[in-house]
Amino acid sequence: MIESGEPQTITVTGAGGQIGYAMLFRIASGALLGPDVPVRLRLLEIPQGLRSAQGAALELGDCAFGLLDSIEVTDDPARAFDGANIALLVGSRPRGPGMERGDLLAANGAIFGPQGAALNAGAADDIRVAVVGNPANTNALIAAAHAPDIPGERFTALTRLDHNRAVGQLALRLGVPVSRISGVSIWGNHSATQVPDINHATVADEHGVWHPVPERLAEVFGSAPAAEQWLAGEFIPRVAKRGAEIIEVRGSSSVGSAAAAAIDHVRDWVAGTGADHTSVALASDGSYAVPQGLVSSFPARSVGGQWHIVQGLSITPAVQLRIDASVAELVAERDAVAALGLLG
Repeated sequence: MIESGEPQTITVTGAGGQIGYAMLFRIASGALLGPDVPVRLRLLEIPQGLRSAQGAALELGDCAFGLLDSIEVTDDPARAFDGANIALLVGSRPRGPGMERGDLLAANGAIFGPQGAALNAGAADDIRVAVVGNPANTNALIAAAHAPDIPGERFTALTRLDHNRAVGQLALRLGVPVSRISGVSIWGNHSATQVPDINHATVADEHGVWHPVPERLAEVFGSAPAAEQWLAGEFIPRVAKRGAEIIEVRGSSSVGSAAAAAIDHVRDWVAGTGADHTSVALASDGSYAVPQGLVSSFPARSVGGQWHIVQGLSITPAVQLRIDASVAELVAERDAVAALGLLG
């Protein structure tokens, strides 16, 4: 937990981009750490993005946020991460036309390797890192590899957006507010192979009584097989490919929802999740047969400021097949960046 009144230094990379921009005002307003914790913002950008970040800083000043202690804009990672308590690594290299996957991984390695080293050199002892920029899982793995003095569990990647999407789709189908859905899980990679899992999810009725989501879906669709058909044919693909759907409809990628999910991720990490769990990509401890050290999404709870993988969940054969495929993709990414020398 963070003591009230003690300013926290929060570094946002890619701060001049759309997700960073959407995130900054919520951080400064207290949505990240609460209404009693002042924040010092460090905005890190590449030289070409400095003017945009400087413009965001001007706007933040114009908002006169009571919790905003200071703002600094820089293109120097060493300065940006000096004393940082929380780092939101948003800026990354998107895949361009004709770009092979190896080229994408190499380009992001050139970003996240140095950022990991800068965090290692100057971040505060309680640093927490949330990687938002894609490929998020492997970018987190690269950053952690270059920060040997920071415990590996301090590096996470964002699958909360996928989690929120899954909760939203279930709530819509069941006709309930999202606050009445609990226990959804996202496994594996933040990619099209991710595995939304509702087998341990519950939904509260109007009297506050909780029921298994699979049973309620069977009632909605008239039978368990019909519900399973919807899950496999619509729900899972729609959650996994929601980003592409938004690009098609909006003309650009997810911005507000990604920023909101990053805020949710860090807030729960700091404040705790209570009895419920959420979904977090973190370094595997070998749970559920995911190779140790691989940054994979798991159902997790935050207790005392630390993420803990939820243990003992039964996994259906169909879900296990999907998890195996997603983990295999992560292993391939890890091996590719290792071959490029990006893991030290």
